[in-house]
Amino acid sequence: MWYAIVAVVAFALGMGVMFLVNFLKRKRDEKTIADAEEQAKGIVNKAYKEAESKKREAMLEAKEEIHKERAEYEREVKERRTELSKQERRLQQKEETLDRKTEAVEKKNDQAAKKLAELDAAKEEVALVKRGQMEMLEKISGFTVDEAKDYLIRNVEAECTHEAAVKIKEVEARYKEEADEKAREIITLAIQRCAADHVAEATVSVVPLPNDEMKGRIIGREGRNIRSIENLTGVDLIIDDTPEAITVSSFDPVRREIARLALEKLIQDGRIHPTRIEEMVEKARREVDATIKAEGERAVFETGVRGLHPELVKLLGRQKYRTSYGQNVLNHSKEVAYIAGLLAAELGVDVATAKRAGLLHDLGKSVDHEMEGSHVQLGVELARRYRESEEVVHAIEAHHGDVEPHSIIACLVQAADTISAARPGARRENIESYIKRLEKLEELTSSFKGVETSYAIQAGREIRIMVKPEEVSEDEMVLLAREIAQKIEQELEYPGQIKVNLFRETKAVEYAK
Repeated sequence: MWYAIVAVVAFALGMGVMFLVNFLKRKRDEKTIADAEEQAKGIVNKAYKEAESKKREAMLEAKEEIHKERAEYEREVKERRTELSKQERRLQQKEETLDRKTEAVEKKNDQAAKKLAELDAAKEEVALVKRGQMEMLEKISGFTVDEAKDYLIRNVEAECTHEAAVKIKEVEARYKEEADEKAREIITLAIQRCAADHVAEATVSVVPLPNDEMKGRIIGREGRNIRSIENLTGVDLIIDDTPEAITVSSFDPVRREIARLALEKLIQDGRIHPTRIEEMVEKARREVDATIKAEGERAVFETGVRGLHPELVKLLGRQKYRTSYGQNVLNHSKEVAYIAGLLAAELGVDVATAKRAGLLHDLGKSVDHEMEGSHVQLGVELARRYRESEEVVHAIEAHHGDVEPHSIIACLVQAADTISAARPGARRENIESYIKRLEKLEELTSSFKGVETSYAIQAGREIRIMVKPEEVSEDEMVLLAREIAQKIEQELEYPGQIKVNLFRETKAVEYAK
């Protein structure tokens, strides 16, 4: 029993202790919460105070910044207003100046208009006076204005034509006496002191054969040998009925010479097949190259020209196989160099340059089979490429009259080239081109007004022209002869020079009864 009472008392004590502990714990928690709330309120108050302080500081800074910006803005506005004021003053001054100028221009326009009106009135008055004078002159002279003009023009033309013809005759006579004598002396001396060999070649070479059987061997099985030779050398082999001979045809003289030498070596060797042909063609090409170099060096040595580029020496050597109207170009170039040098010595100009230009004047003919263009253009390009002087280049360019010669050397080369090409026997031309040249000469001279007939004589070196006496006077003949000569120079190509002879014949016929 008492155990139960003890248990109840112990339970009650335990519950009391537990209640007391919970009560004390709650009190402590409430105090802690109150302290925390107080602390939070303090922090909030402090933060609020700090925020207010920063707000005040920010406001102050913003006010200061606004004050600065306002001051800067006011300063800029003031400066702009000042600048605008200055611009307004300048514009006002310009407007005033323009107004003054406009007024001055208007005054001048008014004055000019008044003067123009006065001039118009004066012109009308002058026209009336002039008209009256012209009417009076027409009554006195018996001519109208147009008739008087025609009469005066005819008289002036007749006087001018006569004076021009007389003056031309005087000048020509005076200078002819001096120039002809001096030129004749110089050219005669140069030709007498120059002697050169000349050869005539064609575009074919004939290779002799030991027998007709060799023709078949050269042709080969199904023509393989002849095709091989033609392909390797670039020539045409003509095998016709000519006994014991074969013809090599090509417009390129170097290729023709290579083919000729190769054929001779093959005939001599006797072994004719494509491989052997290739060997012999290569050997012949080396021999021709060596000959070209040797001939170029010989030409340079014989003419005394120094310092030529090696390629120019080779190009000169190629001229050994080149002909022009049957005249060997290398011999022609050497002859031109000799004559140009002799003429230069007689005139006291640079002999070395004259010889150099004369030797190189036909340089373009070495490559005109391979390149497009005239031999003059090609020669100029080659001379410039290998650093020849401008004086030599100009002489090459002017030696056929493509450009006007403006140096003594160019004139001497032109004269030497003409002498070498135009002397009898130097060149040959076929009958067709010869006849065409003469016909063109007669046709050109007959096209002039007042020409009745014209005849080319002396192998085209002279043209004799009969003029109509009723259309061409004695004085006009001098001018007509000069015009015909100038047109011949401009439109025709010819060696040497052409003499223009004009004849005027008048007849009077009467019958005695």
